[in-house]
Amino acid sequence: MNSTTPTFTQRIRSFVPRQGRITPGQEFSLENYWPEYGLDTQQQYDFAEVFGRDAPMIVEIGFGNGESLAEMAATNPDKNYIGIEVHRPGVGHLLMKIKQENITNLRIYNHDAIEILENYIPDNSLSGVHLFFPDPWPKKKHHKRRIVRPSFNDLLIKKLKPGGYFHAATDWENYAEHILEILSTAKGMDNTSSTHDYCERPDYRPLTKFEQRGIRLGHGVWDLIFTKV
Repeated sequence: MNSTTPTFTQRIRSFVPRQGRITPGQEFSLENYWPEYGLDTQQQYDFAEVFGRDAPMIVEIGFGNGESLAEMAATNPDKNYIGIEVHRPGVGHLLMKIKQENITNLRIYNHDAIEILENYIPDNSLSGVHLFFPDPWPKKKHHKRRIVRPSFNDLLIKKLKPGGYFHAATDWENYAEHILEILSTAKGMDNTSSTHDYCERPDYRPLTKFEQRGIRLGHGVWDLIFTKV
Protein backbone atom coordinates (compact mmCIF):
# COMPACT_ATOMS: atom_id res chain seq x y z
CA MET A 1 0.00 0.00 0.00
CA ASN A 2 1.24 3.49 -0.81
CA SER A 3 2.19 5.23 2.43
CA THR A 4 0.01 8.21 1.50
CA THR A 5 -3.14 6.10 1.06
CA PRO A 6 -5.50 6.69 4.02
CA THR A 7 -6.24 3.58 6.05
CA PHE A 8 -9.42 3.06 8.03
CA THR A 9 -7.72 4.28 11.21
CA GLN A 10 -6.39 7.39 9.40
CA ARG A 11 -9.69 8.29 7.73
CA ILE A 12 -11.53 11.37 8.91
CA ARG A 13 -14.58 9.86 10.57
CA SER A 14 -18.09 11.22 10.40
CA PHE A 15 -18.79 10.21 14.00
CA VAL A 16 -17.24 10.56 17.44
CA PRO A 17 -16.89 7.22 19.25
CA ARG A 18 -18.78 7.36 22.55
CA GLN A 19 -20.08 4.64 24.79
CA GLY A 20 -23.11 6.27 26.37
CA ARG A 21 -25.18 4.71 29.10
CA ILE A 22 -26.49 1.22 28.37
CA THR A 23 -29.68 0.25 30.18
CA PRO A 24 -30.07 -3.22 31.67
CA GLY A 25 -32.57 -4.07 28.91
CA GLN A 26 -30.15 -2.99 26.19
CA GLU A 27 -27.31 -4.94 27.79
CA PHE A 28 -29.52 -8.03 28.04
CA SER A 29 -30.45 -7.67 24.36
CA LEU A 30 -26.82 -7.26 23.30
CA GLU A 31 -25.82 -10.39 25.20
CA ASN A 32 -28.77 -12.57 24.20
CA TYR A 33 -30.08 -11.40 20.81
CA TRP A 34 -26.90 -10.36 19.02
CA PRO A 35 -26.04 -13.93 17.91
CA GLU A 36 -29.41 -14.11 16.13
CA TYR A 37 -29.63 -10.64 14.57
CA GLY A 38 -26.08 -9.27 14.64
CA LEU A 39 -23.59 -9.41 11.78
CA ASP A 40 -19.93 -10.15 12.53
CA THR A 41 -17.20 -8.09 10.85
CA GLN A 42 -14.94 -11.13 11.02
CA GLN A 43 -17.16 -12.86 8.47
CA GLN A 44 -18.24 -12.32 4.87
CA TYR A 45 -21.91 -13.13 4.31
CA ASP A 46 -24.13 -14.37 1.54
CA PHE A 47 -27.08 -12.16 2.45
CA ALA A 48 -29.57 -14.38 0.65
CA GLU A 49 -28.54 -17.09 3.13
CA VAL A 50 -28.64 -14.68 6.07
CA PHE A 51 -32.25 -13.70 5.33
CA GLY A 52 -33.29 -17.04 3.90
CA ARG A 53 -34.37 -15.43 0.64
CA ASP A 54 -33.33 -13.13 -2.18
CA ALA A 55 -35.16 -9.79 -1.79
CA PRO A 56 -34.43 -6.07 -2.32
CA MET A 57 -31.85 -5.02 0.26
CA ILE A 58 -31.84 -1.64 1.99
CA VAL A 59 -29.00 -0.34 4.17
CA GLU A 60 -29.57 2.35 6.80
CA ILE A 61 -26.52 4.24 8.01
CA GLY A 62 -26.61 5.46 11.61
CA PHE A 63 -30.03 4.27 12.77
CA GLY A 64 -29.82 5.89 16.24
CA ASN A 65 -32.13 4.02 18.59
CA GLY A 66 -33.57 2.04 15.68
CA GLU A 67 -37.24 2.92 16.22
CA SER A 68 -37.87 4.16 12.67
CA LEU A 69 -35.80 1.38 11.11
CA ALA A 70 -37.77 -1.27 13.03
CA GLU A 71 -41.01 0.33 11.86
CA MET A 72 -39.84 0.36 8.22
CA ALA A 73 -38.78 -3.27 8.34
CA ALA A 74 -42.02 -4.35 9.99
CA THR A 75 -44.20 -2.50 7.47
CA ASN A 76 -42.17 -3.58 4.42
CA PRO A 77 -41.79 -7.35 4.86
CA ASP A 78 -40.96 -7.78 1.17
CA LYS A 79 -37.56 -6.11 1.69
CA ASN A 80 -34.42 -7.04 3.62
CA TYR A 81 -32.87 -4.38 5.85
CA ILE A 82 -29.37 -3.96 7.24
CA GLY A 83 -28.85 -1.31 9.90
CA ILE A 84 -25.39 0.05 10.70
CA GLU A 85 -24.72 1.93 13.94
CA VAL A 86 -21.52 2.53 15.91
CA HIS A 87 -23.12 3.24 19.30
CA ARG A 88 -23.97 0.20 21.40
CA PRO A 89 -26.97 1.61 23.33
CA GLY A 90 -28.83 2.15 20.05
CA VAL A 91 -27.88 -1.32 18.87
CA GLY A 92 -29.15 -2.82 22.10
CA HIS A 93 -32.42 -0.90 21.81
CA LEU A 94 -33.01 -2.07 18.25
CA LEU A 95 -32.22 -5.68 19.16
CA MET A 96 -34.87 -5.44 21.87
CA LYS A 97 -37.41 -4.07 19.32
CA ILE A 98 -36.60 -6.80 16.80
CA LYS A 99 -37.16 -9.52 19.38
CA GLN A 100 -40.30 -7.98 20.88
CA GLU A 101 -41.94 -7.47 17.47
CA ASN A 102 -40.56 -10.64 15.84
CA ILE A 103 -39.04 -8.73 12.93
CA THR A 104 -37.41 -11.27 10.64
CA ASN A 105 -36.10 -9.08 7.80
CA LEU A 106 -33.60 -6.92 9.71
CA ARG A 107 -29.97 -7.47 10.69
CA ILE A 108 -27.42 -5.19 12.36
CA TYR A 109 -23.76 -4.21 12.10
CA ASN A 110 -22.22 -2.44 15.11
CA HIS A 111 -19.38 -0.79 13.21
CA ASP A 112 -18.30 2.10 11.01
CA ALA A 113 -20.67 2.36 8.04
CA ILE A 114 -18.08 3.33 5.45
CA GLU A 115 -15.93 0.30 6.24
CA ILE A 116 -18.99 -1.97 6.11
CA LEU A 117 -20.03 -0.62 2.71
CA GLU A 118 -16.50 -0.81 1.34
CA ASN A 119 -15.61 -4.28 2.56
CA TYR A 120 -18.73 -6.28 3.38
CA ILE A 121 -21.47 -5.21 0.96
CA PRO A 122 -21.21 -6.65 -2.58
CA ASP A 123 -21.03 -4.22 -5.49
CA ASN A 124 -24.27 -3.53 -7.38
CA SER A 125 -26.30 -5.27 -4.66
CA LEU A 126 -28.31 -2.60 -2.85
CA SER A 127 -31.77 -1.39 -3.78
CA GLY A 128 -31.48 1.55 -1.42
CA VAL A 129 -29.29 3.38 1.09
CA HIS A 130 -30.85 5.53 3.84
CA LEU A 131 -29.12 8.29 5.79
CA PHE A 132 -31.61 9.90 8.15
CA PHE A 133 -30.61 12.82 10.36
CA PRO A 134 -26.84 12.28 10.35
CA ASP A 135 -24.59 14.43 12.50
CA PRO A 136 -24.57 17.74 10.57
CA TRP A 137 -21.21 18.92 11.91
CA PRO A 138 -22.49 22.50 11.74
CA LYS A 139 -19.19 24.30 12.40
CA LYS A 140 -17.37 25.09 9.17
CA LYS A 141 -14.10 23.66 10.49
CA HIS A 142 -15.88 20.32 10.98
CA HIS A 143 -17.56 20.14 7.54
CA LYS A 144 -14.82 17.73 6.45
CA ARG A 145 -16.33 15.20 8.87
CA ARG A 146 -19.68 15.10 7.09
CA ILE A 147 -20.32 11.63 5.73
CA VAL A 148 -21.65 12.90 2.39
CA ARG A 149 -18.65 13.89 0.31
CA PRO A 150 -17.46 13.05 -3.24
CA SER A 151 -15.89 9.76 -2.11
CA PHE A 152 -19.19 8.75 -0.50
CA ASN A 153 -21.01 9.42 -3.78
CA ASP A 154 -18.49 7.15 -5.54
CA LEU A 155 -19.19 4.45 -2.95
CA LEU A 156 -22.95 4.76 -3.48
CA ILE A 157 -22.54 4.30 -7.22
CA LYS A 158 -20.41 1.24 -6.62
CA LYS A 159 -22.80 -0.47 -4.17
CA LEU A 160 -26.25 0.45 -5.54
CA LYS A 161 -27.94 -1.55 -8.25
CA PRO A 162 -28.84 0.38 -11.42
CA GLY A 163 -32.01 2.21 -10.44
CA GLY A 164 -31.19 1.88 -6.74
CA TYR A 165 -31.67 4.99 -4.64
CA PHE A 166 -30.01 7.04 -1.93
CA HIS A 167 -32.35 8.83 0.49
CA ALA A 168 -31.02 11.43 2.93
CA ALA A 169 -33.06 13.48 5.40
CA THR A 170 -31.76 16.29 7.57
CA ASP A 171 -33.13 19.13 9.67
CA TRP A 172 -30.06 21.28 8.97
CA GLU A 173 -30.64 23.37 5.85
CA ASN A 174 -26.94 23.97 5.30
CA TYR A 175 -26.27 20.23 5.34
CA ALA A 176 -29.17 19.68 2.92
CA GLU A 177 -27.59 22.24 0.58
CA HIS A 178 -24.25 20.47 0.97
CA ILE A 179 -25.74 17.06 0.10
CA LEU A 180 -27.60 18.55 -2.86
CA GLU A 181 -24.42 20.12 -4.21
CA ILE A 182 -22.31 16.97 -3.80
CA LEU A 183 -24.81 14.63 -5.46
CA SER A 184 -25.93 17.06 -8.16
CA THR A 185 -22.42 17.78 -9.39
CA ALA A 186 -21.28 14.15 -9.42
CA LYS A 187 -21.85 11.82 -12.34
CA GLY A 188 -23.92 8.67 -11.93
CA MET A 189 -26.78 9.88 -9.70
CA ASP A 190 -30.03 11.56 -10.77
CA ASN A 191 -32.21 13.72 -8.53
CA THR A 192 -35.77 12.37 -8.36
CA SER A 193 -37.13 15.77 -7.35
CA SER A 194 -39.25 17.41 -10.07
CA THR A 195 -37.75 20.73 -9.00
CA HIS A 196 -34.19 19.33 -8.92
CA ASP A 197 -33.78 19.99 -5.22
CA TYR A 198 -35.83 18.46 -2.38
CA CYS A 199 -38.59 15.85 -2.18
CA GLU A 200 -41.67 15.38 -0.05
CA ARG A 201 -41.16 12.81 2.70
CA PRO A 202 -42.14 9.44 1.20
CA ASP A 203 -44.56 7.28 3.17
CA TYR A 204 -41.92 4.64 3.87
CA ARG A 205 -39.88 7.04 6.04
CA PRO A 206 -41.55 7.22 9.46
CA LEU A 207 -41.72 10.49 11.34
CA THR A 208 -39.52 10.32 14.43
CA LYS A 209 -40.61 11.85 17.75
CA PHE A 210 -37.76 14.34 17.40
CA GLU A 211 -38.95 15.29 13.92
CA GLN A 212 -42.58 15.62 15.01
CA ARG A 213 -41.51 17.99 17.77
CA GLY A 214 -39.46 20.02 15.30
CA ILE A 215 -42.38 20.30 12.89
CA ARG A 216 -44.60 21.58 15.71
CA LEU A 217 -41.97 24.22 16.44
CA GLY A 218 -41.80 25.20 12.77
CA HIS A 219 -38.44 23.62 12.02
CA GLY A 220 -37.75 22.46 8.48
CA VAL A 221 -36.80 18.97 7.31
CA TRP A 222 -35.25 18.33 3.91
CA ASP A 223 -35.49 15.00 2.08
CA LEU A 224 -33.23 14.25 -0.88
CA ILE A 225 -33.63 11.17 -3.05
CA PHE A 226 -31.20 10.34 -5.86
CA THR A 227 -31.16 7.23 -8.06
CA LYS A 228 -28.22 5.52 -9.70
CA VAL A 229 -28.38 5.80 -13.47
